[in-house]
Amino acid sequence: MALVLHTYKGNKSADKALIAAEYVGVQIDVPSDFQMGVTNKTPEFLKMNPIGKVPVLETPEGSVFESNAIARYVSRLNGGENSLNGSSLIEYAQIEQWSDFSSLEIYGNILRWFGPRMGFMPYSAPAEEGTISALKRALDALNTHLASNTYLVGHSITLADIITVCNLNLGFATVMTKKFTSEFPHVERYFWTVINQPNFKKVVGEVKQTEAVPPVASKKAAQPAKPKEEPKKKEAPAAEAPKFAEEEEAPKPKAKNPLDLLPPSPMVLDDWKRLYSNTKSNFREVAIKGFWDMYDPEGYSLWFCDYKYNDENMVSFVTLNKVGGFLQRMDLARKYSFGKMLICGSEGPFKVKGLWLFRGPEIPKFIMDEVYDMELYEWTKVDITDEAQKERVSQMIEDAEPFEGEALLDAKCFK
Repeated sequence: MALVLHTYKGNKSADKALIAAEYVGVQIDVPSDFQMGVTNKTPEFLKMNPIGKVPVLETPEGSVFESNAIARYVSRLNGGENSLNGSSLIEYAQIEQWSDFSSLEIYGNILRWFGPRMGFMPYSAPAEEGTISALKRALDALNTHLASNTYLVGHSITLADIITVCNLNLGFATVMTKKFTSEFPHVERYFWTVINQPNFKKVVGEVKQTEAVPPVASKKAAQPAKPKEEPKKKEAPAAEAPKFAEEEEAPKPKAKNPLDLLPPSPMVLDDWKRLYSNTKSNFREVAIKGFWDMYDPEGYSLWFCDYKYNDENMVSFVTLNKVGGFLQRMDLARKYSFGKMLICGSEGPFKVKGLWLFRGPEIPKFIMDEVYDMELYEWTKVDITDEAQKERVSQMIEDAEPFEGEALLDAKCFK
């Protein structure tokens, strides 16, 4: 039985396995009669993948789903002795590292940018702003690595390059315009170098970069049905509604965050973040003193947060992942906030405590609406006239240990 890859035409995730097959000399058949929404709902398909997603690889030994897993399987065929998986244990680990990084940090954010604009997910301008910010940070990290490396691992193409370039391809084709990618010149050089390799071109063909980010089209599709009503209500205030709706949908007007309309503050958040990052010694005398000198209680507010369900935090890495996920979902607030999250205790249950600095007198509404983790914490506004609370703020900023009588398992900074 030959290898059969079940997917729809143009699935960039399926390209990973097909490109790997070109490198290892394996034949994979792709049925031309596959119909998304039909074929993947048949009993035969659901036996291979119970949730009906593609791609799925059918092999003599059984089926494999998830695009990265399929690509890993294919890369090890024909004896597995090839350069796609590195020549040492450390290279193998680094290949896995970059494959996971590009799938979670790059592809995931591209999908969260592209999907809402195409109507696949609910659109939110603040959420999109956070997604783009997270994607830029990931691309910046990749750009830094590629400044001194032609490929991700070693001196030839590996599975990490196949997976990463296929992940990037979705972005280059849909939302990442030349203006956007020009901020990451090494990523650009890398992408065009790899995507034009013969084994890539056999699968993906000619690749063109998108010239524009697609508009948010989900609501506009419903508007053409209304023109006939407009002549009847020309003079009525309701006639302005269609224009208002269009303004709501346009990315630029929506991008104006209410916090940008607050009166100017003498505290420049980026100056504080820079001071925090650059202070390597005498932290209390330099950074903490600098914070209180900068702090503007009229333009900003400080908040303590305490996780409501600390009794569940019995496993250290699960607790750390929980906090890490929270910080990742706070990306949309990066422009307007600074945070410290302390995980306290030498054994479970671990206590999670945080300190947050927000622009404005209250926790911004868009954060409460968009970040579901917020309701998992008790939030208490800091009274800076209370010296004990003020000292607690200072200790949390500097990762004082022990903190409130307990060792620190970890301290994470959001800046």
